[in-house]
Amino acid sequence: MTKTLPKIALGAWAWGNDGTFGDNWTADSLRPIFDAAMKAGLNLWDTAYVYGMGTSEKTLGSFLKDLPRDSYIVSDKFTPQCADYSSATPVEDMLKTEYEMLGIDSMDIYWVHNPVDAPKWITEVAKYFEGKDNVPVIGVSNHNLAEIKEADRILREHGLQLGAVQNHYSLLNRSSEDSGIVDYCKENDIQFWAYMVLEQGALSGKYDTKNPMPEGSGRAQTYNPVLDKLEIMNAKLKEVADKYNVAPAQIPVAWAIAKGALPIIGVTKVNHVEDAVKASNIALTADEIADLEKTADSLNLNLIRMWEKKMD
Repeated sequence: MTKTLPKIALGAWAWGNDGTFGDNWTADSLRPIFDAAMKAGLNLWDTAYVYGMGTSEKTLGSFLKDLPRDSYIVSDKFTPQCADYSSATPVEDMLKTEYEMLGIDSMDIYWVHNPVDAPKWITEVAKYFEGKDNVPVIGVSNHNLAEIKEADRILREHGLQLGAVQNHYSLLNRSSEDSGIVDYCKENDIQFWAYMVLEQGALSGKYDTKNPMPEGSGRAQTYNPVLDKLEIMNAKLKEVADKYNVAPAQIPVAWAIAKGALPIIGVTKVNHVEDAVKASNIALTADEIADLEKTADSLNLNLIRMWEKKMD
């Protein structure tokens, strides 16, 4: 892929209305967000069929319609749990469905969403794209270091290579760093993407013990019980944010960029796009990064979610 990537990807997970975020988003309410992002040059969109079983892709596709194909970048995923194990062509099947939802005929970045039945699915993806024209950047998500190395080896056997790794990575979850994944990616020219940099809003400064996350949402179950500790982290974020005259939510994003990652930011409001633009222009100092990480480590939080594992 020859397209230049922006510093930040915009995530459409919440657009799937699958209950994770406790809200319902419509195309009409999301359209201004898409338009603002494209105008700002943030044209990298991350989605997956499993986000509402096509709902996120359909919404994104309705916005991409009639735009020049080279004006936007699509990052989509092969989710093993959604695959037809009885099919002789499971990767092609899922891709066709995703192309239909999005209204496109090629992907820019394509991921194996998780390591379920690894290495079966990276092998199937490699076989599908081997020898084809217009091969996307191929990536793996939620894989540990051994699985990442295995995926790269398999792809190379088919004349391809691993181009990206996407893991949960934030100030409160640096297991991909501690396990050597981030360094491996740097050493092998593999782009490291960070999702949940804001811990689904827990590091936005919006929630505290007096203002918890909406009950009934998946994130409330994880973060509401530790809001007292998150208040400490958010106070530190505000301290740094005040130096740059920005909102606290922009600092974790700037931190991820400073660490060499490409953060994925979920966007459901226009100000989320505006914040992403500001965050991409912040250059944190080494001392600020160390101070933020020291505070985060002192909280000793385990925020590994049900779909992932610690990257050890």
